[in-house]
Amino acid sequence: MNAALTVRPSTESASVTDTRPQTLPPPPPSGGAPLTHVETTGEAADRVGLTVGSSRHRLWTFPLVAVSFLVLACIAVFAVLPSDWVAEEYNARVDEMQPAPYARVPASAQPVTDRIAVGQIDDVAPQYPPEGDFYFVTITEPSQSILSWLVGRNDPAIQFLTEEAKYGFQTPQQRRTFALEQMRTSEQVAQFVALQRLGYDVELVLGDVLIQDMVCLVPSEDGLECLEWSPSDEVLDPGDRILEVDGEPIDGVEDLSRLLEGLEPGDTVPMLIERPGDGEIEVDVELTSSPEEPDRTIVGFYPFDTRRVELPFELDIDTGTIGGPSAGLAFTLTLIDELSEGELTGGGRVAVTGTIELDGSVGAIGGLRQKASAVAQTGVDLFIVPASQSDEDIEAARESGGDDLTIVPVATLDEALEVLAEYGGDPIPAVAG
Repeated sequence: MNAALTVRPSTESASVTDTRPQTLPPPPPSGGAPLTHVETTGEAADRVGLTVGSSRHRLWTFPLVAVSFLVLACIAVFAVLPSDWVAEEYNARVDEMQPAPYARVPASAQPVTDRIAVGQIDDVAPQYPPEGDFYFVTITEPSQSILSWLVGRNDPAIQFLTEEAKYGFQTPQQRRTFALEQMRTSEQVAQFVALQRLGYDVELVLGDVLIQDMVCLVPSEDGLECLEWSPSDEVLDPGDRILEVDGEPIDGVEDLSRLLEGLEPGDTVPMLIERPGDGEIEVDVELTSSPEEPDRTIVGFYPFDTRRVELPFELDIDTGTIGGPSAGLAFTLTLIDELSEGELTGGGRVAVTGTIELDGSVGAIGGLRQKASAVAQTGVDLFIVPASQSDEDIEAARESGGDDLTIVPVATLDEALEVLAEYGGDPIPAVAG
């Protein structure tokens, strides 16, 4: 703990020689009477006061130092101890409070243009590098300490999370695999929607067979638990990628359906799968009947959407290690801006979040309040968000973003383009029909 020192300005000029006269006490009265009162003035008085004050200050030094070390020790301990010692959040599924060792917090708002690389397409259509930027926004969900809980528990941009709220019923590895696949799919759909909107001839094709979840054959009455999973659950896991069926490579779900023709529930099929962290594994999978269509034989899983777009030119969006589908609308708008005349942003900066679907609709995302805070910290003052977010989400985002951030909800790509035009952006050229 640092004590503040106050320096008083002096009207005297300092020099090497002190020119002030000394003031001495008067001599004692005759007769040798004892001295009962001495009035000390000037420099002598300063010295007496300094001596007495210093002695009194020394008495306070030790407890102040002890308290300072105690405070520092507490801060160090609180910075190490996990937040779930003190933090709890409500889990509606089980109707109880649970420890909250994680928190959803703002990460960053980054320009999309820096991540897009378009090949030479002058023979197909010209490029128009924009002056403005669209920003996509990220969040993170790190472990928390007691200290971070104390600091952030009342911050509207911070949400503490239980283990289930962060991971659901997936392992961290499975969650990571799905997040990266969601980002890749979002990137592909964004390319399809943007180029189709600009009049290009594009096509989506099916991709790898990636297991998103296993099929539940018998759910509980409340639908919250599965009483019986498909037999394939014994050897397959969410996150597995199916490479071969009965020795034949497969390129998509359609290939898998073709190879299952003629097989019956209860039959066993050898498969080669790729499992995150374990590599390639050979397994024997027992087939079953579809709960919705008893006459149809299935493996017993729900596939992940891994569609890919076929383009008339080379196009790459570098998403790095960022996962999730929420940058879809930002990618779509940036591609339209790159490949059409004018400035959709009006030459400025606009933050965007929301998934994008093949029909141009904009879907809800998670962590909106954290993203609003990240946008505000970047200094961007317009944030386009999905209209499908709840009223509570949008209100919390406005609180986190502050008064200087304008948040505008949109339901479709066309609505987003209209909002940009209202805020000074140029309209895109009409597509000839």
